[in-house]
Amino acid sequence: MKSTSFQASLAAAVMLAAAWLASPVSAQQQTQPAAPVASTATAPAAPAAAAPTASTPDGASVDAGGRTLKSAAPMMKELSPWVMFMSADIIVKAVMIGLAFASLVTWTVFIAKSIELSVASAKLRSALKKVAEARSLAEAQMALGAKEGILPSFLAAALREARMSAGISSDTGIKERAASSFAEIVRAEQRRIRIGMGVLATIGATSPFVGLFGTVWGIMNSFIGISKSQTTNLAVVAPGIAEALLATAIGLVAAIPAVIIYNHFSRVTKSYLELVSRASGASGRLLSRDLDRSHGSVHSRAAE
Repeated sequence: MKSTSFQASLAAAVMLAAAWLASPVSAQQQTQPAAPVASTATAPAAPAAAAPTASTPDGASVDAGGRTLKSAAPMMKELSPWVMFMSADIIVKAVMIGLAFASLVTWTVFIAKSIELSVASAKLRSALKKVAEARSLAEAQMALGAKEGILPSFLAAALREARMSAGISSDTGIKERAASSFAEIVRAEQRRIRIGMGVLATIGATSPFVGLFGTVWGIMNSFIGISKSQTTNLAVVAPGIAEALLATAIGLVAAIPAVIIYNHFSRVTKSYLELVSRASGASGRLLSRDLDRSHGSVHSRAAE
């Protein structure tokens, strides 16, 4: 019994001694990692500031860890025509709207004059064919019927002059007065057929300069913005200059078609006025035949 209690006491003493010897080692293991933790909490502050970075094509920065940083330069906005128009100054907007309206007027005149000239030329050619075989003014009027046009106007003027000059033996005076009436009709037709040509000439001559005014105004505002922002970064300068140049582009878009259409109508109008001259000559020849025929009949009756 005593030996058993002794062995138990000896075992307890050995365990207490082992625990006492082991307690300093465990204390060291618990206190030593504290220093590295404290150092890691403060040390990385310096390397983080000095971490190497690289720039991407869009202006953003990439650090050593591959993370994309926010770009310091402002992103350039989309430079579509509509965005540039909406971002332009009020004066430049007014110039662009005016030039767009001028372009609309140009194409409206082109469509209207094309229809007018084609219809008028077709009617006049058809009328000239109908009176080509007529022997007198009355017969020519019957061939044309009650239609309105430039040739019926010539025939009516010739008949009116012949009626008003009844009893006058001088055929030369009658022909001169009829020719004067024909000239008035031709001048009136020239004025009528050239309606809209002046608008085309004005648009073609002034549109480039109006667009240039908008460009100068827009670039002036761009330079003012550069002076205020105190930077020449392309993202700051490019939008304002592009908006200004858009005004010049619209001016050219309005002017070039106007000049081309004006030259086209000048040629077409000249061809139509040549047909008008042919109609005037045909009416004058019919009047001369009637006068000669009337004088021949008078001489024949006098001979009888």
